Amino acid sequence: MEINIQKRNIGLNFLDDGKAEIWLWAPYALNVSILIAAKNISIPMLKQDFGYWFASSNQIVEGDEYTYKIWHSGETEHHTSDIKHLRRADPASTYQKDGISGISTAFNLSSYQWKDQSWKGIPLKNYIIYELHTGTFTAKGDFDSIVQKLDYLIELGINAIELMPVAQFPGNRNWGYDGVYPFAVQNTYGGPKALQNLIDVCHQKGIAVVLDVVYNHVGPEGNYFKDFGPYFTDKYHTPWGSAINFDDANCDAVRQFFIENVLMWFRDFHIDALRLDAVHAIKDFSATHILAEIKQHVNQLSEHVGREFHLIVELDLNDHRYINPLEKGGYGMDAQWVDEFHHALRVTAGQAQNGYYADFNGIQHLAKAMVDAYVYDGQFSAHREKRFGIKAEGNEGRQFVVFSQNHDQIGNRMLGERTAALVSFEMLKLMAATVFVSPYLPLIFMGEEYAEANPFMFFISHLDDELVKLVRAGRKKEFAAFHHEEDVPDPQSEETFNSSKLNWDSHKSGKHALLFAFYKKMIILRKTLPALASLDRMQVRVDVHEAKNCLILNRLHKQQNVRCVLNFSKQKQILPLSNGLDYHLVLNSAAEKWGGEDNNSLVYTDEKIIIYPESILIFTSPNV
Repeated sequence: MEINIQKRNIGLNFLDDGKAEIWLWAPYALNVSILIAAKNISIPMLKQDFGYWFASSNQIVEGDEYTYKIWHSGETEHHTSDIKHLRRADPASTYQKDGISGISTAFNLSSYQWKDQSWKGIPLKNYIIYELHTGTFTAKGDFDSIVQKLDYLIELGINAIELMPVAQFPGNRNWGYDGVYPFAVQNTYGGPKALQNLIDVCHQKGIAVVLDVVYNHVGPEGNYFKDFGPYFTDKYHTPWGSAINFDDANCDAVRQFFIENVLMWFRDFHIDALRLDAVHAIKDFSATHILAEIKQHVNQLSEHVGREFHLIVELDLNDHRYINPLEKGGYGMDAQWVDEFHHALRVTAGQAQNGYYADFNGIQHLAKAMVDAYVYDGQFSAHREKRFGIKAEGNEGRQFVVFSQNHDQIGNRMLGERTAALVSFEMLKLMAATVFVSPYLPLIFMGEEYAEANPFMFFISHLDDELVKLVRAGRKKEFAAFHHEEDVPDPQSEETFNSSKLNWDSHKSGKHALLFAFYKKMIILRKTLPALASLDRMQVRVDVHEAKNCLILNRLHKQQNVRCVLNFSKQKQILPLSNGLDYHLVLNSAAEKWGGEDNNSLVYTDEKIIIYPESILIFTSPNV
């Protein structure tokens, strides 16, 4: 079936005249009907080419609950001969009003009255990204509550929010990576119309929206894809089991399913960018990689609507093929997360060199990350026990997203401690500033801007008791080597979830308020100093003072030079500073106004500078 970029071609969709069209891929089926139990209606579907089934009806209206009744032809690879028929929700359902139950709710993607007609988007290079989890960002934990916090984010200086996955998952507590209905918007968050409203309001306020999506696996509970067709292949195995079938027999419909999903978010929800989870776990040896094919269709949609849409990937491979343009043989992704910047920064700030941190030596690797993006670009990695990576030659700074913390780096700790619980207040400011003075796209995780004290832990609300036991056992095994008095938090407990919610009173006073003001200042500097706003990696110079755990970063743009002096040590340091008197100091994180000890006693000459422990100094050349 051909993909039409102007409308969704799978699942249940309403036409302009109100009639419903339904397309279902079920190549194993002998017969398929649509059941609307409340109306006692059964609508037969007609078999089409390549395993598709089709129906058109004016008996279905928005809000009707429906299921598929599928008859199978005896024993197959996926079904035993005693199965005569199945009743299943729509795998392309856009609304599961009652959660992952076997009933879908008909939703008209075109019924929302958008008010963002003047929205043309924000250039990706200008994104200041704020990652948030809908369920824990506010006390109520839904889309409408996020709307109430948008002015707060604008005050902070944020112009792009990134939502952790919202595809329907079991229960009401989950990070979102256990979604089993990729097209359906989580019911407990407010469903699809509430998400459309959130995005609409964001655009009216000048905020872009990034959505985290998962195309490398499907969650275990409520996953009935195998009852419809070969959505998975045993050719490859991933941490979640059999891989999604992007290149094995009958893969064409599977590829279309996920391409349609991408197009829906951009076209029908007005999403600005997608962040694709762990694309290194996508297995595809097709002549055209699925990511490249997605990019091709996104480009067509962008041209059709006259607005750019962006694709950002999480990638545990230092392989710029993913972010190189299609015309250069790449997959065309617009940007990627770079965990190595985070790892080098954490070790520089005092993180123990164990696990994957063992590969990072601290200040030298942080300096390399500032210039080269990839720390490992062909060297031997002891953690991976092999040579790893390739040089990111020809890739601009806007193609890399960096952070000092994110949901993974916090939530995958046993107790979900945020950075604020691990380092000093001075180091918090320094780590944040390091992200903002880098030549990359900055991302902060909700609450870090005021040193949120509550943890962000791993939580679930599975309905299957056996699965809950497996998850609990897995978490305990993962942290068996850690010697804490505390037990591993129960991921199924509602208390684990509730304790991970932000405390919205804390940012208003004390050092929380000071840190919030500091983040505001850093974002202003990032936006207003051309040398920081320009993400030209070729105009970055770094001098490393390894013995002192310091570095001097120079960011250049035309005639402007922004010089950043960073001291990650716990002592005052004296560093050489050529032409020091020719520069203007624009920020000293150790100043009293930022909660530090420096009472304007900063000493610098043409030859040297004295910098306080765990602090950053930012200077600009005189022409600013």
